[in-house]
Amino acid sequence: MPFSVNLFSRRDFLASSLAGSVLAGSSSARGAEDTAAEPIIDIHQHTNYRARTSDQLIAHQQAMGVTQTILLPAGSAVSRASTAEGKHNGLGGVGAGGNETALTMARQYPKEFYFGANEVTDLPEARGEIAGYLDLGAIIIGEQKFGVECDSVESQVLYALAAEYGVPILLHFQHETYNLGFERLPKMLSKYPKTTFIGHAQTWWANIDRNHADQKVLYPTGTVTAGGLTDRYLADYPNMFADMSAGSGLNALTRDEDHARGFLDRHQAKILYGSDCDDRVGSGAACSGSQTIAAIRKLAPDKAAERKILFENAKSVFMGRL
Repeated sequence: MPFSVNLFSRRDFLASSLAGSVLAGSSSARGAEDTAAEPIIDIHQHTNYRARTSDQLIAHQQAMGVTQTILLPAGSAVSRASTAEGKHNGLGGVGAGGNETALTMARQYPKEFYFGANEVTDLPEARGEIAGYLDLGAIIIGEQKFGVECDSVESQVLYALAAEYGVPILLHFQHETYNLGFERLPKMLSKYPKTTFIGHAQTWWANIDRNHADQKVLYPTGTVTAGGLTDRYLADYPNMFADMSAGSGLNALTRDEDHARGFLDRHQAKILYGSDCDDRVGSGAACSGSQTIAAIRKLAPDKAAERKILFENAKSVFMGRL
């Protein structure tokens, strides 16, 4: 199992080093005193996201006010049913970097970036590959974004591995595409009570609504009726947490702000901030990550809940590794 870390070119390394000095000294986003007073942990970002460079990623995170970032790698590039015969390599075809790129960046910026470990769920070597990077210091398994049943034998191997290492596992739920069988997830939550599960993506966030009947609708709009599957999973299972990232998470907050206020209130100890956006700026209409931060600050019931969601919950879930 290779663990070489020479994946960045000299040009990329110099660019990243320059960006690192910007991260330490620039005041282009929020001032150093502000970020020190209100740090933000982003649990969901990627290297090489749609060809974004490492220095662009650093600048993006700084512009949002993020102080610590977890990099979620892709699995191996393989052609099999679970990757749609290769079309979904790179985490759904977005070109996300693999384990070694995340490890490399975390080694270069050990105070700002942390790395996860990942592999295509149903590859025979998945457990060994992921365990190897966990041994190197990975703090999460994921993003698991593959065309497998969420209660498959292969998935359960990784749930058990997460419990063994005491790290969370992050699952991308998308109807008929990734981690299928969302309605069966409670069986896994019960079977693996020592595993910390983090839910993310379209099907996860669409199901905040008790009236969400058509699972093919991935970005529903309009009024939300509390008590959907996601709402219940968070309420009923101590080991279930939510990743607020991407357009699906932002949509869940903005489609019905009255519902969102109640949702953030009752699940304030179970929600983690993530960005999962691929823009280069870190602000404006193209940056869902910065919009999600703004929405959380607007809709959280109080300052204490806001700080839990943007920072403290991640510190707790990752058990002092951040």
